Amino acid sequence: ALDASNGMAGYTLPHILPGLHGVQADRLFMEPDGTFPNHEANPLKEENLDPVRERVLATQAQIGVCFDGDADRCCFVDERGHTVPADLMTALLARDFLARSPGATVVYDLRSSWVVKEVIAQAGGVPRRDRVGHSFIKGTMRETGAIFAGELSGHFYFKDNYVCDSGVIAMVSALNLLSRASNQGKAFSSLVEDLRRYHSTGEINFHVEDKEAAIANLRQRYADGRQEELDGITVEFGALGDPSWWWFNVRQSNTEPLLRLNLEASDAALCEAKKAELCALLGTPE
Repeated sequence: ALDASNGMAGYTLPHILPGLHGVQADRLFMEPDGTFPNHEANPLKEENLDPVRERVLATQAQIGVCFDGDADRCCFVDERGHTVPADLMTALLARDFLARSPGATVVYDLRSSWVVKEVIAQAGGVPRRDRVGHSFIKGTMRETGAIFAGELSGHFYFKDNYVCDSGVIAMVSALNLLSRASNQGKAFSSLVEDLRRYHSTGEINFHVEDKEAAIANLRQRYADGRQEELDGITVEFGALGDPSWWWFNVRQSNTEPLLRLNLEASDAALCEAKKAELCALLGTPE
Protein backbone atom coordinates (compact mmCIF):
# COMPACT_ATOMS: atom_id res chain seq x y z
CA ALA A 1 0.00 0.00 0.00
CA LEU A 2 1.41 3.38 -1.06
CA ASP A 3 0.25 6.78 0.22
CA ALA A 4 1.47 9.71 -1.89
CA SER A 5 -0.05 12.23 0.57
CA ASN A 6 -1.35 14.25 -2.43
CA GLY A 7 2.27 15.21 -3.06
CA MET A 8 4.88 14.67 -5.74
CA ALA A 9 5.01 10.91 -5.20
CA GLY A 10 1.66 10.90 -6.98
CA TYR A 11 3.48 12.14 -10.06
CA THR A 12 6.62 10.00 -9.86
CA LEU A 13 5.22 6.64 -8.71
CA PRO A 14 3.14 5.95 -11.85
CA HIS A 15 6.40 6.16 -13.83
CA ILE A 16 8.20 3.78 -11.45
CA LEU A 17 5.65 1.12 -10.55
CA PRO A 18 5.27 -0.48 -14.01
CA GLY A 19 8.95 -1.44 -13.86
CA LEU A 20 8.60 -3.20 -10.51
CA HIS A 21 7.72 -6.70 -11.66
CA GLY A 22 5.53 -8.68 -9.30
CA VAL A 23 4.54 -5.63 -7.23
CA GLN A 24 0.81 -5.02 -6.85
CA ALA A 25 0.46 -1.52 -5.45
CA ASP A 26 -2.69 -0.27 -3.76
CA ARG A 27 -2.46 3.51 -4.18
CA LEU A 28 -3.77 6.22 -1.86
CA PHE A 29 -4.06 10.00 -2.40
CA MET A 30 -2.11 10.02 -5.64
CA GLU A 31 -3.54 13.28 -7.01
CA PRO A 32 -1.07 16.14 -6.38
CA ASP A 33 -2.94 18.82 -4.44
CA GLY A 34 -1.11 21.52 -2.52
CA THR A 35 -4.00 21.91 -0.08
CA PHE A 36 -3.32 18.32 1.12
CA PRO A 37 -7.01 17.53 1.66
CA ASN A 38 -6.62 14.07 3.17
CA HIS A 39 -3.86 14.57 5.72
CA GLU A 40 -0.76 16.66 6.33
CA ALA A 41 2.09 15.52 4.08
CA ASN A 42 4.30 14.64 7.03
CA PRO A 43 4.74 10.88 7.54
CA LEU A 44 6.62 11.41 10.82
CA LYS A 45 3.30 12.10 12.55
CA GLU A 46 1.68 8.82 13.50
CA GLU A 47 -1.83 10.00 12.65
CA ASN A 48 -0.75 10.64 9.06
CA LEU A 49 0.21 6.98 8.73
CA ASP A 50 -3.29 5.82 9.71
CA PRO A 51 -4.70 5.66 6.16
CA VAL A 52 -1.87 3.50 4.81
CA ARG A 53 -1.87 1.47 8.02
CA GLU A 54 -5.59 0.77 7.67
CA ARG A 55 -5.19 -0.12 3.99
CA VAL A 56 -2.36 -2.56 4.78
CA LEU A 57 -4.55 -4.35 7.30
CA ALA A 58 -7.66 -4.31 5.10
CA THR A 59 -5.88 -5.75 2.06
CA GLN A 60 -3.35 -7.94 3.89
CA ALA A 61 -0.54 -6.05 2.17
CA GLN A 62 3.05 -6.95 2.99
CA ILE A 63 4.25 -3.37 3.48
CA GLY A 64 2.99 0.20 3.59
CA VAL A 65 4.87 3.33 2.53
CA CYS A 66 3.85 6.95 3.12
CA PHE A 67 5.64 9.87 1.43
CA ASP A 68 5.99 13.52 2.34
CA GLY A 69 5.01 16.36 0.01
CA ASP A 70 8.08 16.42 -2.22
CA ALA A 71 8.75 12.66 -1.89
CA ASP A 72 12.28 13.04 -0.57
CA ARG A 73 11.17 11.38 2.68
CA CYS A 74 9.10 8.31 3.42
CA CYS A 75 8.06 6.19 6.38
CA PHE A 76 7.15 2.52 6.53
CA VAL A 77 4.64 0.25 8.26
CA ASP A 78 4.88 -3.53 8.41
CA GLU A 79 2.21 -6.09 7.46
CA ARG A 80 0.72 -5.81 10.97
CA GLY A 81 0.28 -2.06 10.60
CA HIS A 82 3.10 -1.26 13.01
CA THR A 83 5.29 1.74 12.27
CA VAL A 84 8.91 0.94 11.47
CA PRO A 85 10.90 3.97 12.73
CA ALA A 86 13.26 5.53 10.22
CA ASP A 87 16.37 4.67 12.24
CA LEU A 88 15.43 0.98 12.21
CA MET A 89 14.90 1.24 8.44
CA THR A 90 18.38 2.76 8.20
CA ALA A 91 19.76 -0.30 10.00
CA LEU A 92 17.72 -2.70 7.86
CA LEU A 93 18.71 -1.11 4.55
CA ALA A 94 22.33 -0.70 5.67
CA ARG A 95 22.56 -4.42 6.40
CA ASP A 96 21.24 -5.14 2.91
CA PHE A 97 23.61 -2.72 1.15
CA LEU A 98 26.60 -4.01 3.11
CA ALA A 99 25.84 -7.58 2.08
CA ARG A 100 26.68 -6.43 -1.45
CA SER A 101 29.37 -3.89 -0.54
CA PRO A 102 31.25 -5.24 2.50
CA GLY A 103 33.49 -2.78 4.28
CA ALA A 104 31.62 0.29 3.03
CA THR A 105 30.80 3.28 5.22
CA VAL A 106 27.22 4.03 6.27
CA VAL A 107 26.31 7.42 7.76
CA TYR A 108 23.50 7.98 10.27
CA ASP A 109 22.39 10.95 12.33
CA LEU A 110 23.13 11.11 16.03
CA ARG A 111 19.46 10.88 17.05
CA SER A 112 19.31 7.31 15.76
CA SER A 113 19.00 4.24 17.95
CA TRP A 114 22.25 2.66 19.11
CA VAL A 115 21.18 -0.43 17.16
CA VAL A 116 22.09 1.34 13.90
CA LYS A 117 25.76 1.46 14.84
CA GLU A 118 25.63 -2.15 16.03
CA VAL A 119 24.02 -3.47 12.84
CA ILE A 120 26.43 -1.60 10.55
CA ALA A 121 29.43 -2.98 12.45
CA GLN A 122 28.00 -6.50 12.61
CA ALA A 123 27.40 -6.40 8.84
CA GLY A 124 31.05 -5.57 8.24
CA GLY A 125 30.54 -1.88 7.53
CA VAL A 126 32.03 1.28 8.98
CA PRO A 127 29.44 3.24 11.02
CA ARG A 128 29.76 7.02 10.85
CA ARG A 129 27.63 9.09 13.22
CA ASP A 130 26.90 12.62 12.03
CA ARG A 131 25.12 15.87 12.77
CA VAL A 132 21.47 16.26 11.85
CA GLY A 133 20.78 17.85 8.46
CA HIS A 134 21.16 17.02 4.80
CA SER A 135 24.15 19.31 4.21
CA PHE A 136 26.16 17.55 6.94
CA ILE A 137 25.09 14.06 5.86
CA LYS A 138 25.88 14.68 2.19
CA GLY A 139 29.24 16.25 3.03
CA THR A 140 30.24 13.28 5.17
CA MET A 141 29.10 10.83 2.49
CA ARG A 142 31.29 12.57 -0.08
CA GLU A 143 34.21 12.74 2.35
CA THR A 144 34.05 9.04 3.27
CA GLY A 145 32.68 7.56 0.05
CA ALA A 146 29.73 6.20 2.04
CA ILE A 147 27.34 3.93 0.19
CA PHE A 148 24.20 4.89 2.12
CA ALA A 149 22.90 7.17 4.87
CA GLY A 150 19.73 7.58 6.88
CA GLU A 151 18.20 10.15 9.21
CA LEU A 152 15.51 9.81 11.85
CA SER A 153 13.44 12.27 9.81
CA GLY A 154 12.90 9.68 7.05
CA HIS A 155 15.55 11.01 4.68
CA PHE A 156 17.52 8.18 3.06
CA TYR A 157 20.59 9.01 0.95
CA PHE A 158 22.24 6.90 -1.73
CA LYS A 159 25.72 7.04 -3.22
CA ASP A 160 24.32 6.01 -6.60
CA ASN A 161 21.93 8.98 -6.45
CA TYR A 162 24.75 11.53 -6.17
CA VAL A 163 24.54 11.19 -2.35
CA CYS A 164 21.07 12.76 -2.48
CA ASP A 165 17.97 11.60 -0.65
CA SER A 166 15.02 9.94 -2.35
CA GLY A 167 11.88 8.48 -0.87
CA VAL A 168 11.22 6.53 -4.06
CA ILE A 169 14.67 4.87 -4.06
CA ALA A 170 14.17 4.03 -0.38
CA MET A 171 10.84 2.41 -1.27
CA VAL A 172 12.36 0.39 -4.13
CA SER A 173 15.27 -0.68 -1.89
CA ALA A 174 12.82 -1.85 0.78
CA LEU A 175 10.72 -3.72 -1.79
CA ASN A 176 13.81 -5.49 -3.15
CA LEU A 177 14.75 -6.52 0.38
CA LEU A 178 11.20 -7.67 1.12
CA SER A 179 11.03 -9.66 -2.12
CA ARG A 180 14.10 -11.68 -1.18
CA ALA A 181 12.76 -12.19 2.35
CA SER A 182 9.35 -13.30 1.05
CA ASN A 183 11.04 -15.96 -1.07
CA GLN A 184 12.35 -17.37 2.22
CA GLY A 185 8.92 -17.20 3.86
CA LYS A 186 9.79 -14.16 6.00
CA ALA A 187 7.45 -11.24 6.67
CA PHE A 188 8.56 -7.61 6.88
CA SER A 189 7.95 -7.52 10.64
CA SER A 190 10.32 -10.45 11.18
CA LEU A 191 13.15 -8.50 9.53
CA VAL A 192 12.72 -5.66 12.01
CA GLU A 193 12.07 -7.73 15.12
CA ASP A 194 15.71 -8.14 16.14
CA LEU A 195 16.29 -4.38 15.74
CA ARG A 196 13.79 -3.42 18.45
CA ARG A 197 16.37 -3.95 21.19
CA TYR A 198 16.09 -0.70 23.09
CA HIS A 199 13.36 1.66 24.28
CA SER A 200 13.21 5.23 22.99
CA THR A 201 11.08 8.32 23.49
CA GLY A 202 11.08 9.45 19.89
CA GLU A 203 11.82 13.12 19.32
CA ILE A 204 10.25 15.51 21.84
CA ASN A 205 10.21 19.27 21.21
CA PHE A 206 10.41 22.07 23.78
CA HIS A 207 10.01 25.80 23.31
CA VAL A 208 12.88 27.25 25.34
CA GLU A 209 13.73 30.97 25.29
CA ASP A 210 17.42 30.65 26.18
CA LYS A 211 18.49 27.47 24.44
CA GLU A 212 22.21 27.86 25.08
CA ALA A 213 21.61 28.32 28.81
CA ALA A 214 19.42 25.21 28.86
CA ILE A 215 22.14 23.14 27.19
CA ALA A 216 24.75 24.57 29.57
CA ASN A 217 22.54 23.52 32.48
CA LEU A 218 22.34 19.97 31.11
CA ARG A 219 26.10 19.90 30.65
CA GLN A 220 26.55 20.70 34.34
CA ARG A 221 23.66 18.58 35.61
CA TYR A 222 24.89 15.44 33.82
CA ALA A 223 28.61 16.02 34.24
CA ASP A 224 29.12 12.46 35.51
CA GLY A 225 28.05 10.99 32.15
CA ARG A 226 30.11 10.55 28.98
CA GLN A 227 29.50 13.78 27.07
CA GLU A 228 30.03 14.86 23.48
CA GLU A 229 28.93 17.95 21.60
CA LEU A 230 28.87 16.96 17.95
CA ASP A 231 25.36 18.47 17.69
CA GLY A 232 23.91 19.93 20.87
CA ILE A 233 24.83 17.71 23.80
CA THR A 234 24.80 13.91 23.97
CA VAL A 235 25.31 12.16 27.31
CA GLU A 236 25.63 8.40 27.85
CA PHE A 237 25.42 6.50 31.14
CA GLY A 238 26.25 2.90 32.02
CA ALA A 239 27.62 0.11 29.88
CA LEU A 240 25.82 -1.00 26.74
CA GLY A 241 23.85 -4.15 27.50
CA ASP A 242 23.59 -3.28 31.18
CA PRO A 243 20.09 -2.60 32.64
CA SER A 244 21.24 0.87 33.73
CA TRP A 245 22.41 1.94 30.25
CA TRP A 246 20.80 5.02 28.72
CA TRP A 247 21.65 8.10 26.70
CA PHE A 248 20.07 11.33 25.52
CA ASN A 249 20.71 14.09 23.03
CA VAL A 250 19.38 17.63 23.26
CA ARG A 251 20.00 19.91 20.30
CA GLN A 252 18.71 23.13 18.84
CA SER A 253 16.45 22.73 15.84
CA ASN A 254 18.01 23.78 12.54
CA THR A 255 14.65 25.05 11.29
CA GLU A 256 12.49 26.06 14.28
CA PRO A 257 12.90 27.91 17.65
CA LEU A 258 12.93 24.64 19.59
CA LEU A 259 15.11 22.29 21.60
CA ARG A 260 14.71 18.67 20.56
CA LEU A 261 15.19 15.74 22.94
CA ASN A 262 15.90 12.14 21.94
CA LEU A 263 16.43 9.52 24.63
CA GLU A 264 17.01 5.77 24.60
CA ALA A 265 17.48 3.18 27.33
CA SER A 266 17.90 -0.56 27.73
CA ASP A 267 14.77 -0.75 29.90
CA ALA A 268 11.28 0.70 29.32
CA ALA A 269 10.84 1.86 32.92
CA LEU A 270 14.25 3.57 32.90
CA CYS A 271 13.36 5.26 29.62
CA GLU A 272 10.15 6.69 31.09
CA ALA A 273 11.87 7.78 34.31
CA LYS A 274 14.64 9.62 32.48
CA LYS A 275 12.16 11.17 30.09
CA ALA A 276 10.23 12.60 33.06
CA GLU A 277 13.49 13.83 34.59
CA LEU A 278 14.53 15.70 31.45
CA CYS A 279 11.05 17.07 30.81
CA ALA A 280 11.13 18.56 34.30
CA LEU A 281 14.34 20.37 33.33
CA LEU A 282 13.32 21.48 29.84
CA GLY A 283 9.66 22.36 30.37
CA THR A 284 6.37 21.28 28.85
CA PRO A 285 6.72 19.45 25.53
CA GLU A 286 5.22 21.15 22.47
